[in-house]
Amino acid sequence: MAGQVKVRVEGRTARLSLDRPEALHALNRPMCEAINAALLSWRDDPAIALVMLDHESGRGFCAGGDVRAAAADPEAARAFFRAEYQMNALLHGYPKPTVAFMDGVVMGGGAGLAMPARYRVASERTLFAMPETAIGLFPDVGAGWWLPKLPGKAGLWLALTGARLDAADCLLLGIATDYVDSARLTELKAALIERPEAIDTLLTEYEADAGEPGVAQNHDAIDHAFSAPSIEAVLARLDAQDSDWAAAQAQAMRAASPLTLKLGLELLASRPASFEAEMAREYRLAWRRADSHDFREGVRALLVDKDRSPRWDPPTLRAATQSQLDAYFAPLAVESEWIPLI
Repeated sequence: MAGQVKVRVEGRTARLSLDRPEALHALNRPMCEAINAALLSWRDDPAIALVMLDHESGRGFCAGGDVRAAAADPEAARAFFRAEYQMNALLHGYPKPTVAFMDGVVMGGGAGLAMPARYRVASERTLFAMPETAIGLFPDVGAGWWLPKLPGKAGLWLALTGARLDAADCLLLGIATDYVDSARLTELKAALIERPEAIDTLLTEYEADAGEPGVAQNHDAIDHAFSAPSIEAVLARLDAQDSDWAAAQAQAMRAASPLTLKLGLELLASRPASFEAEMAREYRLAWRRADSHDFREGVRALLVDKDRSPRWDPPTLRAATQSQLDAYFAPLAVESEWIPLI
């Protein structure tokens, strides 16, 4: 499994290349553990000047975590989430510059890999989303930390609808820091390996025009609808807008797990004092969600049987109560709580 991540050092550049193209480089526990081991070994190595995150081949940087496997075994899922969140935390506080090439599909766990990077390079093939509500999970991998930092209410919109963004959208919202045409990425990577200390100059040299961001057309509508105080109120504001865009957002939300929508709203409503505290909070949700009906049912309906007809429990927003939410956020037993590797 560790072979599904190519770990190498080229000059003064350390490189982690995801290599599981048959699954769009979806992460599993051995992949996360291999990345963690490499990051720890490079952390204090004076010979390493830059860490590069990319993928070997195919149309995805990383399509997320291997949720099909996770939904089949709650204990294995908890072990996976622990390792994945440790990886997110290592990257977030990493003392060396990191660059993530968001070339292709970047969803869920892929966003958790990319968003902590100092440099996040999009291409015309970038497709970014946080689609967890559709499978009965919740927006995780640090999303409760970085989604609220996006302009206006864009972060909550992404969390609740699973909306998909292209490169221009990612640049506008600050999800990507740079844009480079995919045809020049190999050349750019070679230049970074040759001169890792010149990354700012090189990204400027290779910079291209991503085009006009479509999300800008709906900026005001997003802020108006998603500033409402509850999921029910968000839906009411979307319904009142009477536009195709608003109808599509409402449709996506109504197809999602009601409890997951409320978990996402509560998660993004406040942020702990540190990223590590955020990951501990998200792990409590993941630990409990791993053994939930909605997670198994969402994966079944969207990824296994693909009938797109999940039967959520609770089935309605009204039935998803505050006491249920409070139970999800409550501390775990001491031995089950998440802790960072360093």
